[in-house]
Amino acid sequence: MVKEDRSTWKANYFVRIVELFEEYPKCLIVGVDNVGSKQMQEIRANMRGTAEILMGKNTMIRKAIRGHLQNNPDLEKLLPHIVGNVGFVFTKEDLSEVRNTLLANKRGAPAKAGAIAPCDVKLPPQNTGMGPEKTSFFQALQIPTKISRGTIEILNEVHLIKEGEKVGASEAALLNMLNIQPFSYGLAVQQVYDNGTVYSPAVLDLTTDELRTRFLQGVRNVAALSLAVNYPTLASAPHIIANGFKKLMAIAAETDVSFKEAERVKEYLADPSKFAVAAAPAAAAPAAAAPAAAAPAKEESESDSDIGLGLFD
Repeated sequence: MVKEDRSTWKANYFVRIVELFEEYPKCLIVGVDNVGSKQMQEIRANMRGTAEILMGKNTMIRKAIRGHLQNNPDLEKLLPHIVGNVGFVFTKEDLSEVRNTLLANKRGAPAKAGAIAPCDVKLPPQNTGMGPEKTSFFQALQIPTKISRGTIEILNEVHLIKEGEKVGASEAALLNMLNIQPFSYGLAVQQVYDNGTVYSPAVLDLTTDELRTRFLQGVRNVAALSLAVNYPTLASAPHIIANGFKKLMAIAAETDVSFKEAERVKEYLADPSKFAVAAAPAAAAPAAAAPAAAAPAKEESESDSDIGLGLFD
C-alpha cells in the first residue's frame, strides 16, 4: 500500500472535518491533556456507534472551519475555543449521556512534579507502613507524625495539595511512596456546540425542575418590570386583568353599578350576617382539629356576649 503524500493527507483531513460538521449537528470541545494513546484507544472503542472523535492541529482545524463559514456561519463561534490541546466529539445522541460516558472513561494517574493539580489532595490520618528513615519527607512537608510500632503514622488530616497549584517534588515523591494516585484524567468537556449555539458544559447539569424554576423566575421579573413601567406584555397581562377586575369590584361596591361577579359582594355588604353564615364552616374546621384550643375560644365568646357585643356590632 502506497502512503499518501502530505498534501493529499491534508486535503482529505479538511474534507473529513467538513463532513463531520455537516453530518453531526452537535459536538463537544474536549481537553485532552494527560491522556495517553492507550487510553484514547479505549475511549474511541467505548464511543463507537455513539460519537466520532476528531483530533488534529488547531491551525488545521481553524483553517478548515474558516473555509466552511460560507456554508455554515455558525461555526465561527467555535474559533475562540480552539485553544490548547483540544479535540472534538461529534454526536447525534443526548449530550449529557455522551459526557457521562466520557467521564466514565477517566483513569487514575500519579502526581507528577510540576503538574497542575486538577483537584485538592488530602491525606487522612493513617499508618503509612514506612520505617522511621522516611521521616524527613514528612518533616519537609510539615506533616505531624509519630512512630508507632516501628512505622510512621500520620496524626491529623493534611491538605497536601490545593486545586490549581503546581505539584512539588516532595509531594509527588510522598504520594508515590504511599502508592496514592490522587488525580484522574480523561477527555474533559470544555464547551458544547449544539445547532449553532455554544455554551458551557455546566448547562448540561441543569435538571428539568431547575430549568422550570429559572424560567418562572424570569417570567416573574418580566411581569414585575412591565407592571412597574406600565407596559403590557404577555407576562403582565394576567396581573393587569386581575388588578382591573379588583378595581371594578371596588367601584361596584361603592356605586349602584352591578354585574354577575359583584352581586355576591353586594349581598355581603347589604347583609353581613350572610358572611357570618358562610364563614362558620371554615371556622369550625380548625376548631375540630384542635379541640384543646376550643375551651379558651368558647370562654372568649362568652365574655363577649356578656358585655352585649356581637360579631358585627
